Amino acid sequence: MGKLALILCFILSVFPADANENRKHIHVVKRGSKKSHRGHTVAKIWIEENGQKKIEIAWSELSASEEAVIIEAIDKHWDEFNRMIDDVFAGKKIRIKTIK
Repeated sequence: MGKLALILCFILSVFPADANENRKHIHVVKRGSKKSHRGHTVAKIWIEENGQKKIEIAWSELSASEEAVIIEAIDKHWDEFNRMIDDVFAGKKIRIKTIK
């Protein structure tokens, strides 16, 4: 799992298997979970379409207020997240961002 950021009690991350998907997206994982795939993933959020910024919730178990906070953070830091995802899939080390 490529951890991108920490926000509230969640980890924003990408999974190596997602490298070949046609749209970049971020998984929201409940912090403290030992397992890191779908069973503990609480949301999947698309961040682009055809290389253009387009933030959409693919599916979510988050509350409306949690969704709003996470969407706002992704929107605010979109360029950085987009670059970080490219770096993770290229095998580069990244620094995990803490968002308050």
